[in-house]
Amino acid sequence: MDHTTHESHGHAGHTAPHGAHAGASWGTAVKATLHCLTGCAIGEILGMVIGTALLWGNVPTMVLAISLAFLFGYSFTLFAVVRAGLGLKSAIKVALAADTVSIAVMEFVDNAIIALTPGAMDAHLSDGLFWGALLGGFGVAFLVTTPINKWMIGRGKGHAVVHAYH
Repeated sequence: MDHTTHESHGHAGHTAPHGAHAGASWGTAVKATLHCLTGCAIGEILGMVIGTALLWGNVPTMVLAISLAFLFGYSFTLFAVVRAGLGLKSAIKVALAADTVSIAVMEFVDNAIIALTPGAMDAHLSDGLFWGALLGGFGVAFLVTTPINKWMIGRGKGHAVVHAYH
């Protein structure tokens, strides 16, 4: 797609000029949320597996998992905009603007589900409860975060800031 006239391009579900983002589609919000969820899930699962395997307590394991979720979540956007030609300092600013709210909401919801599921915090890697709470939390987090991303994209915030770089 030719992006020389990016102001009026036609991404599926994203046809308004960048100054008028109102009406972002559900499809656009779903794609943005799935992008965020992928990075969050990789980081969080890795953190939970590491912390659980090392027999760490709940708090250090969750801190590691959440930290890695943010790291991987941001890195997906960061690599994409750097690959598109943006300098590292500017790319970091774009990644922070694009993903912070989405990752924060997703992590809050997912970790609340895990914390509120009886026995999940003490489950082991071999327990279905461990994986059920973790994956169920991602599902609920996706459902909560998608409308937030739709609202933000419709106002030119969140993932909408990435559109200028791809």
